[in-house]
Amino acid sequence: MSRILLSLFLLITFWGCQQSQSEPEPKQIFDTQRIGQMIMVGFRGTELSKDSTIYKDLTERNISGVVLFDRDVITGNRSRNIEDPTQLMHLSNAIIAATPNSPFIAVDQEGGLVSRLKETKGFPPSVSAEYLGNLDNEDSTRYYSSIMAQEFMVVRTNTNFAPVVDVNTNPNNPVIGKLERSYSSDPEKVAEHAGYAIDEYSREGILSVLKHFPGHGSSTSDSHLGFTDVTDTWDPKELIPYKELFANHDIRAVMTAHIFNANIDSVWPATLSEKTINGLLRDSLGFEGVVFSDDMQMDAIRDEYGLETAIQQAINAGVDVLIFGNNLHYEPKIAERAIEIIQKLVREGKIEKETIERSLARIDSLKIDVIDELCSCMDFLNE
Repeated sequence: MSRILLSLFLLITFWGCQQSQSEPEPKQIFDTQRIGQMIMVGFRGTELSKDSTIYKDLTERNISGVVLFDRDVITGNRSRNIEDPTQLMHLSNAIIAATPNSPFIAVDQEGGLVSRLKETKGFPPSVSAEYLGNLDNEDSTRYYSSIMAQEFMVVRTNTNFAPVVDVNTNPNNPVIGKLERSYSSDPEKVAEHAGYAIDEYSREGILSVLKHFPGHGSSTSDSHLGFTDVTDTWDPKELIPYKELFANHDIRAVMTAHIFNANIDSVWPATLSEKTINGLLRDSLGFEGVVFSDDMQMDAIRDEYGLETAIQQAINAGVDVLIFGNNLHYEPKIAERAIEIIQKLVREGKIEKETIERSLARIDSLKIDVIDELCSCMDFLNE
């Protein structure tokens, strides 16, 4: 009897081993390095170490780029990625040298309180959007934008997550009005001064990213900290800056807001809303460029939705580049995890192949037209 049981055990074990050995790896419809172009991350460090996760993200996963911060929100370190202009130039050069494709190297340089390139670190002085809007002088707005755009060239950053084109409909807004991030409560003035800033950055070949679509100016809470509902406060006039700028400037990129507005979509916040992005932004307003998400680790998204649901919804909504700042919550392997989730969602048919292809085409076009030339000019320094 024991011999029979032993034989059965060996047979089952052998069959199981054969099954596990014969099971193929899941077929990937897209190469990892192609999907990597839809991911942008933040990291810790003022240098690019070859044994770091971010180095592998850049070299092996070919992520679309990085977002740099002066301060680490979690640790309190005030030199997270940025110490001074010389250090930042070397870091940017290393990032460019490490990537198979030209990377977005982005900072939030709005001016005033929201400035990653601070005067205390040796960068040019900056003033807030509200200050410039109140001054309402074209030469002043162009001057401050020009000197900072030139500094971008010096330190090799190529993407500015600015200008803010939110209309200051609520001056007590804790994340816009209170921080002087809006040019004005007048949407025409917002469009006018944002246009001056975009002109000056474009003159230096720097990509400007308008934010936060479809308007964060009326909120009474901060989407960094949780669910933010503007259903009762949002006004259609908050779309005017986008309409004006799309009509009169070559706008190549827009960033979404994590705000919920039941007037537009009664289910999903803007970043996850197809009605907002593919519907309002692309179909109604005619925008054909790249859509960046705001930080997917903000609590308005992170606390309300699982990562897989958020990624699925955002991509299907029309987001092209998913940003994980790794500054509100730190997850070093988030790029690898996000890429795996996207591959899984495509295999399962939850994201159509054509949706990914359209996003990649928009990213490729933007990089060819704007980022490649800037990175090529800089890359010779690494040779």
